[in-house]
Amino acid sequence: MDAMAEENEQQSTRRPPSAKLTRRALILVAAGAVLAAVATAVVAGFGGSGDDSAGTGGALFTTGAVAGEAFGTAVGGDCLTWSAIDASDLAKVDCEQTHLFEVVQDIDLSVFPGAEWGPGSRFPSVLRFTELRDEHCAPAAMDYLQGRFDPHGKFSVGLINPGEAGWDAGERTLRCGLQFSSTTGNLLPIEGRVADQDQSRAWEVGTCIGINNGVPADPVECSQPHAFEVAAVVDLSPQFPGGVPSMADQDKFLESTCTESTNAYLGDPEALRDKTLTLFWDNLDFDSWLAGSRRVNCSVGKQVEGGGFASITGSAKGDILIDGQPPVAPPPVPEGRSLPTPLPGAAPLPNGAR
Repeated sequence: MDAMAEENEQQSTRRPPSAKLTRRALILVAAGAVLAAVATAVVAGFGGSGDDSAGTGGALFTTGAVAGEAFGTAVGGDCLTWSAIDASDLAKVDCEQTHLFEVVQDIDLSVFPGAEWGPGSRFPSVLRFTELRDEHCAPAAMDYLQGRFDPHGKFSVGLINPGEAGWDAGERTLRCGLQFSSTTGNLLPIEGRVADQDQSRAWEVGTCIGINNGVPADPVECSQPHAFEVAAVVDLSPQFPGGVPSMADQDKFLESTCTESTNAYLGDPEALRDKTLTLFWDNLDFDSWLAGSRRVNCSVGKQVEGGGFASITGSAKGDILIDGQPPVAPPPVPEGRSLPTPLPGAAPLPNGAR
């Protein structure tokens, strides 16, 4: 194998699929969730991608405000949780406990002009509540966090409305808040206040991200089909203590760091190549860096021709199947590094080179 072929093989096990590919996949999932929102009557989910450009990809929940006081008395700084699918058992909890929603502001629509909010008015549609979330909740969340909100991070802006029964009873108050939405819009538990956390959308090492039609979905057990597996989490702050590093500088640092960490995770420097997997990592942009996000994932998966991911079953630390078949390891690379035949008139090879 000549030098160029060897270099191409090494590159094929590293960078692609890029973080941009992963983000594009997430956006596709989010678009699908929008369609699902229109068809869902009880719980209206909207978005779910951490890469929503406005940082508002989340879910809209209908609650039984008339049935309890938690919704009616919740104000900015309160944390809420529930287990029922319609959130009718919504309750306040200490924010250090596991919860699903941190209220940033309550909005009383009854003080707004117009018949849309008056007595006997029609319960708004999912899309209308989405507009209200984007118009009122997104800026409220930014103010609540004093401008330190990562629009590409793990948290998204959400809205809880009073439910149709509450609306018919005259309740016109909305609760804007922050939540941790999975790729497909399901809410994941939060512990502690958002302002006290790193907002990086970095999964824990060993997490496997499920797959749906070739694009990433929600976390699953690694024994289930998945798109990729998180092999390492890297904190960029020690390497870049100043301003936001360029993508090129991030890539240069992460190529070596992710390779070393992933080899350690897999237990064998040849495992990635032998299992025909690709190592890739995320990058942080200016908005994320400004919000204080510093952690990124190094992950392993397998890109398919034309984009997207192959379906992997089993942890990369052990035996795996790729699209239902065991991977076939490529031929071993010969020891040493072959050098191409020099062109006529080129400088002589370095001493000792053959």
